[in-house]
Amino acid sequence: MPIIAVVDYDMGNLHSVCKGLEKAGATPKITHSPKELAQADAVVLPGVGAFDPAVQHLRSRDLEQPIKDTIASGKPFLGICLGLQILFESSAEGTQPGLGIVKGKVKRFRPEPGITIPHMGWNQLEVTQPKSILWEHLPSQPWVYFVHSYYVDPIDPQIRAATVTHGTQTITAAIAHENLTAVQFHPEKSSNIGLQILSNFVAQVREKIAA
Repeated sequence: MPIIAVVDYDMGNLHSVCKGLEKAGATPKITHSPKELAQADAVVLPGVGAFDPAVQHLRSRDLEQPIKDTIASGKPFLGICLGLQILFESSAEGTQPGLGIVKGKVKRFRPEPGITIPHMGWNQLEVTQPKSILWEHLPSQPWVYFVHSYYVDPIDPQIRAATVTHGTQTITAAIAHENLTAVQFHPEKSSNIGLQILSNFVAQVREKIAA
């Protein structure tokens, strides 16, 4: 079973992510050790909470460079929710620089009549990279679970793997580029669809090991 490091920086819903990865056929390992990140077959960066404390916690644990090294090495990497946002350069939520692995900014939903902020609950994805391994064995417009007030706006639209519409605002719901994938929604809270997405990620890890 592939060993997947789940990054612990006091900002993630680690146990439900681990349970999902176990069901998907992996051995999750909660860690903040750069050595264990380097030894794992893949890395998952979960995240719940605010942008500034998240990047501060990562930096205080000396995890910024190991995360960058993991992605640069070609190892499969999955960011979840805040774990997607902190990959970007900056956020309207805070003043700290993000990791800058992905060019672009994190923005806040505009208030408009009839929508709630945070965007919370089930919503339907519009898949923009149908060939991405993330969406294998899924319906064409899968329902997934969101909880967020901010969203990523990548400079390169080609890395968008899916969008979602809240009110009149269509925003990036997932990105995928080579070994780097990250989602705004919570696969670990998205029932069978979410489990399939985690299983697809684990399948990608197995392929990488076998290659």
